[in-house]
Amino acid sequence: MSWWSRFPLAALVLLLTVVVLLIVFSVDWFGLTSRVSEKSELIKLESMANYTGTVIFLHGLGDSGNGVSSFFKNIQLPHIKYVFPTAEKMPVAVNHGMVMNSWFNIFGLKSTSDEDEASIEAAAKHLQTLIAEQESLGINRDRIVVGGLSQGGATSLYSLLTIPQKPVAGIIGLSTWLPLHKKFPKAAKANLETPIFLCHGDADGIVSLEFGQLTAEKLKAVNRHAEFNIYPGLPHWVNDKEMNDVSLFINKCLSR
Repeated sequence: MSWWSRFPLAALVLLLTVVVLLIVFSVDWFGLTSRVSEKSELIKLESMANYTGTVIFLHGLGDSGNGVSSFFKNIQLPHIKYVFPTAEKMPVAVNHGMVMNSWFNIFGLKSTSDEDEASIEAAAKHLQTLIAEQESLGINRDRIVVGGLSQGGATSLYSLLTIPQKPVAGIIGLSTWLPLHKKFPKAAKANLETPIFLCHGDADGIVSLEFGQLTAEKLKAVNRHAEFNIYPGLPHWVNDKEMNDVSLFINKCLSR
């Protein structure tokens, strides 16, 4: 008689313990996905051989590239490659020092909050390396749209406006804010004629609509092509209407 048949209750407890441990160690408790090891980027392609433009989209705090890739599932365009990087893990002050995927450290999410300038600057430089990687694959900057949700959008706005480089095709910011906004308009040095597409829900309880409006004002002061769209009832996330509008913007910036 086997051990399992002699002690069925103990065997069941052991099996359940193993299952629980597997679940615990396979979940990113600070993200919105269930994978601990994320690839540095997840690419969605309709036609690997024929794409003529690239979208780089950054996730929000605690999420991953895999998490936000689902936003584009129904709006992929056949001539565009979609790249979804995942941020490195770091302690984040606003979440009591918890370690999670984050582009930069955050002290608070109000327009009056202190900000970690060194961390923001490092994230801005890192994004430029991600753009350069796509350039090395043969896609010019004027055929690349860059953006993100929440912290990912904040990283995109700050990096593309403050680091002198050739302009990209377009910039997207969803439920986001402009980091170090008190340094603007003086800090704006690049992409001053690049189309900027901002979206914000009026039910956003994380990054307030007022902060989004302040961001839009700062951007419109340095870029006449900045557009701000408000979505009724939308919390700190996306919906189909918003993503359809994003698709139209991308197609306009990266038409064949």
